[in-house]
Amino acid sequence: MAPKIAIIGAGPGGCILARLLHQHNIPCTIFEGEKSVNYRSQGGTLDLRARTGLQAVKDAGLWPEFLKHARYDGESMLICDKSRRAWMKRPPSKQGEKNALHQAPEIDRSALRQMLMESLPEGIVRWNYRLKSVEPDMAMVFENGEVQRGYDLIVGADGAFSKARNLLSSEKPFYSGLGGYSLSIPDAENTAPEVYKLVNRGSVFSFGDLKTLNAQQLGDGSINISYYAHFPEDYASTCGYDVTDLESVKKELRRELHDWSPELKNTFEKAQGTVQWRNLYMLPVGFQWEHRKGLTLLGDAAHLMTPFGGIGVNTAFYDAMLLSRAIIDYTNSAGANDLDTHVIKYENEMLAFAKEGQILTEGSMKDMLFTPGAPRTSIESYILRHMRPEFPAWSHPFLSVLVHTVYFFYKLFV
Repeated sequence: MAPKIAIIGAGPGGCILARLLHQHNIPCTIFEGEKSVNYRSQGGTLDLRARTGLQAVKDAGLWPEFLKHARYDGESMLICDKSRRAWMKRPPSKQGEKNALHQAPEIDRSALRQMLMESLPEGIVRWNYRLKSVEPDMAMVFENGEVQRGYDLIVGADGAFSKARNLLSSEKPFYSGLGGYSLSIPDAENTAPEVYKLVNRGSVFSFGDLKTLNAQQLGDGSINISYYAHFPEDYASTCGYDVTDLESVKKELRRELHDWSPELKNTFEKAQGTVQWRNLYMLPVGFQWEHRKGLTLLGDAAHLMTPFGGIGVNTAFYDAMLLSRAIIDYTNSAGANDLDTHVIKYENEMLAFAKEGQILTEGSMKDMLFTPGAPRTSIESYILRHMRPEFPAWSHPFLSVLVHTVYFFYKLFV
């Protein structure tokens, strides 16, 4: 008999888990705090990696639908310094093209959410159920006053400040020291053709003075602009200007980035519409909790990271694959083991994999935003962090020699 599963949160991790279970006729219920489905922009674009995000999409039977939204030309990437001097370039690939080293097609977060939502059976999501707490007897208390009981497993997929996590640990996310703005250029090909050409339908990540200014193409033709730097945690309320006012933000960015390349500064100058301020939080690298029967976590609730590794959703999808397989194995075992045994195995595997991602992400953040002189002084470390997971361990010493040699000679000329 299939277990009764409750998923807290209808984000990417919760929805892909529900879809994976649905593929094996295992029913579940998603409890979501929003009042109704909303396909608004979910924070720009993301790439899905072959053995994590893309594999989960394939396992969920959503590959044909994914290809309708995927942008293989969005793999184009430029990493540069504040003078727009290139330190790494990655060309785009063609749709379906096999890349032995790296396959990471882009998809807008809003398109991904819509694809996942529309793949689920009608009625699986219960809207306006914002979790208040999970009690020791596994009763779920919601802000709307309802209490739900009787589930064999509760999966906390409720994000950075997870309420489900509170029953498992007193650990809270801590401020990374970095915050910043998110802006947008609508219809960039027509409203900002110079920026559109610079971004090349992919991404530009520029670093300098322990700051980063980034531009990413979205599928709707807009370009998402983000800026992160070192700020006090309460900066948005103490800075003396409105961090959501576009002209005030542009004025501040002109001051902050006064000696940056005009081409890079043009990215925020062309922005229109609203501005969002965001502080970046994280959980400690290697965060774990004492296992508790009937409750587990996935995604940001389990291993919140900053965005500088580019693997947050990929890791959440990998979590969902592992957990779905654990639940499926239990369902097919005809009671040979209890569900909790399978969940413990999932947590051990998930946390070990997530720790590697946390190390990569924290290291990438320190390389570029906590190392004076970056990217020039830290590009070798940054590149190797991202290359090593794609290659067998025996090859890592050779990779290190290769990367350091290439950049040694490159730096002689720039």
